[in-house]
Amino acid sequence: MTHPLVRISLFVAACALPLLAAGADGAAPMIGFTPPSARAEAALESKFDAALDARDLRAWLEQMSAEPNHVGSPHDHANAEFMLQQFRAWGWDAQIETFDVLYPTPTHVSLDLVGPHAYHAQLVEPPVAGDRTSSRTKGALPPYNVYGADGDVTGELVYVNYGMPGDYKELARRNISVKGKIAIARYGAGWRGLKPKLAWEHGAIGCLIYSDPRDDGYGAAETYPAGPGRPAAGLQRGSVADMPVYSGDPLTPNVGATKDAKRLDRSQAASLLKIPVLPISYTDARPLLEALGGPVAPTPWRGGLPFTYHVGPGPARVHLVVKSDWQLRPVYDVVAKLEGSQYPDQWVVRGNHHDGWVFGAGDPLSGNVAMMAEMKALGALKASGWRPKRTLVYASWDGEEAGLLGSTEWVETHAAELAAKAVAYVNSDSTSHGILEAGGSHSLQRLVNEVAAGVRDPVDGASVLAHARAYAILESQRSDRHLARALLDGADLPLDPLGSGSDFTPFLQHAGVPSLNFGFGNEQPGGVYHSIYDSFDHYVKFEDPGQRYGVALAEVAGHTMLRLADAELLPLRAQDFAATLGRYVEEIAHYADNLRDETSDVHRMLDGHVYELAAIAADPVGPAAREVDVPFLNFAPLQNAVAALAATAREFDAAYAAATADPATLDPERSAKVNAALRSAEQALLGRDGLPGRPWYRHLIYAPGLYTGYGAKTLPGVREAIEERRWAEAAEYTTQTANAIDAYRRSLETALAALR
Repeated sequence: MTHPLVRISLFVAACALPLLAAGADGAAPMIGFTPPSARAEAALESKFDAALDARDLRAWLEQMSAEPNHVGSPHDHANAEFMLQQFRAWGWDAQIETFDVLYPTPTHVSLDLVGPHAYHAQLVEPPVAGDRTSSRTKGALPPYNVYGADGDVTGELVYVNYGMPGDYKELARRNISVKGKIAIARYGAGWRGLKPKLAWEHGAIGCLIYSDPRDDGYGAAETYPAGPGRPAAGLQRGSVADMPVYSGDPLTPNVGATKDAKRLDRSQAASLLKIPVLPISYTDARPLLEALGGPVAPTPWRGGLPFTYHVGPGPARVHLVVKSDWQLRPVYDVVAKLEGSQYPDQWVVRGNHHDGWVFGAGDPLSGNVAMMAEMKALGALKASGWRPKRTLVYASWDGEEAGLLGSTEWVETHAAELAAKAVAYVNSDSTSHGILEAGGSHSLQRLVNEVAAGVRDPVDGASVLAHARAYAILESQRSDRHLARALLDGADLPLDPLGSGSDFTPFLQHAGVPSLNFGFGNEQPGGVYHSIYDSFDHYVKFEDPGQRYGVALAEVAGHTMLRLADAELLPLRAQDFAATLGRYVEEIAHYADNLRDETSDVHRMLDGHVYELAAIAADPVGPAAREVDVPFLNFAPLQNAVAALAATAREFDAAYAAATADPATLDPERSAKVNAALRSAEQALLGRDGLPGRPWYRHLIYAPGLYTGYGAKTLPGVREAIEERRWAEAAEYTTQTANAIDAYRRSLETALAALR
C-alpha cells in the first residue's frame, strides 16, 4: 500500500559527511550494549549478512508474483502455505492464523458517457510486450476500489482537481457544487479514500478517480514498457475504506475477526464509503474530461492531457454502475517465532504483507522477500547454536491492501499479549533502489542511525546513512535550513513521523508499541502502482535489478531486529523523543499564530471588498469564506510537560550511557527493572478515549490525519482541533496530551531510579 519512495544519488556529498563516531576501542557505537556485547553483536551481524543471498530474493519474487495475488485468490493462499513450509524448514515455530473479514468483490462495474455524446469506458489494462504476466490475468479482479458503495447513478460530471479540502473551497468561490453530481478527481496530493469521502460530504452521488499523465504517466517518465511511467490504459486500484477512523475489518472494530466474533451490520460500519467510486485510466478519462464545459480550470488544476481542462458541471453526463459480492473471506497471516533464551516473554515483532492488488511484485513482495531473507539468515544462526535473548516474532500479513486487515485483526486478537510483551515492531512494505527512508517512534532514532551507518550502499559502498543524510540536507535547504545546518554539523538523521498506509498502524497507534518503518526508494514515478504492470518483469528491470537493495533492506531491518532482541538495555534514547516533542509543540504554536493572522487578513480583505475589486471577467472568482476568529490558545500545559520531560531525559540518557559503558555495573536484576519501565513507556502515550470522533486511534503523539490519510498528524488531538477551529476541543486535548507526556516521563523516572 505504501507509495514508492524518492531517491537521489549523492556519493560525493555523502562521503564528505560525518559518520557516527567510533567508541574508544575503535568499535562502532551500539546503543543498549556494553562494549564486550557490542563486539559480539557486530560479529553476529557479519554472520547474518553472509547468509543473505540476492538469488533467493529473485527466485521467491518470481514465484510469488506469478499469478493474481489478491485477498481470496488461490495464489494468495498458496503463497501463505509456501512461506509456512519455508519458515518451518528454516527452524522457526510457524503457523497460519486465519481471520474472516468483510471483503467485497465486484460482480459488475461499468462507466458510460451518456451526453453530449456516447463513450463506453474500457476499464481494462491490456498486455504489454515483454511483460510475461500482463496477459496472465485469469482470476484477477476487475479494476475497482474496495469498500466503495454499490450504486447505479447518472449525473453531470464535475472536475474537482485532486479532490482535497482546498479544492472544494476553490469550487465554492466559483459557485460550483458537486451536489447531486458525479465528481472526477485525479490521483495525488492526498490519499485516495479521502477523494470519494469528501465528494460525498459535499453532496456528490458518485466519484471517479483517474491517473493523470502529468503525475505518473508520460509527463513524468517514459511509459511502460519503455520506461517506468504509467501506460495510457494503466489504472490504480486501491482501498477507499475510511482508515483514518479505524483500520481492519469494517465489521469488527476493536476485536479480532475470528469466526465467532460479534460483527456489526454493514449499515453500522463507519469505515464503509457511502457512494460508488471507480478508478479509471487516462485513456478512459480523456473523453469524459474533454466533454466538460463550464469555467476553465485554474492553472494548478491542469493536467497533462492535450486539451483545455474545464471544471463543469456538465454538459458531460456519466452513468456509473458498481455491484459487489459482499462476503466474508479468509485472510492468512503467516506468523513465526524464535523463542528468546533469556526473555521469552519479551517480543520483538517484524512484519511485511504478502497480498497484492494483482501480481504485486513491487508492492508488497519486494519487501516481503527481503523479510524472508532475514528469516532464512536468522534460521542459519539458530542452526549454528545462537538464540536471541528476546523472542523474535516475524509475520507476513494478508489483506493489507484492503485496509491493513491481517495486521489489525492480529493486533486486536493479541492485544493483551502485546500490552504485556511487545518491545517494538519493525515494518517494511514495497521497496526499490536508492535512498533509505525510515520513519517511526523517535525514541528509536539513535538506534536507526547506528544501524544505517553500518550498512553499505550496494552501488558505491558509502553507508546508507550517508546517502540518506545527504539527500535530507539538500531537501531541507528548501524547507528547513535549521535542519540542514544541524545535519551538516553531524546531528542524527531524524525519523519521519508515522501516519498510516502500512501495517505499523495498529501496532503504534492502537496498541502503543514503538514502531519503525523501512524501505528504499528512487526518483521514478509510481507508474505501475496498484496495476497489473506491477510485475516481476517490471520490477527486475526498473526497480531493483539484481535485488541488491532488497539485500540492503534485509541488512537494515535484520540488524535492527538483532539489536532489539539482544541489547542489554532496550536501545532507546529519551532526548531524541523529548526534542522532537518540543519541535511539535513549537509548530502548533506557530500554526495557531499564523492562522490567527491569516484569518484577520482575510476578514480585512472581505470588509474592504478586495476580492470583488480584484475580480476579472475571464476568471470570476468570489471572495473567500469568512471564518471564525482564532483566539489566543494556552499551550503552557504542553510546554511545561515537554520541558519536564527534557530534563528527565537528559538525566536518564546520561545514566544509561554510564551503565552501558561499564559492564560491571549492569547486573541482570537492574537491567530487568530498567527494561520493564522502558517497555511500557510508549503505552503511556495512549489516550483513554482515543482521538476525537475516532477512538480506535489512541496515540496522542502520532496519527494519520483525518483529512490526510497516509500523512502523519503530530499531536493530532490538538492540531486537528485547531485546524477545524474547535477551540474547546483544542484546550481539552492540550491537557490530555500533556498528561500523557507526564505519564511517559514517570515511566522514564522509574527506569532512571533503577539505573541509580
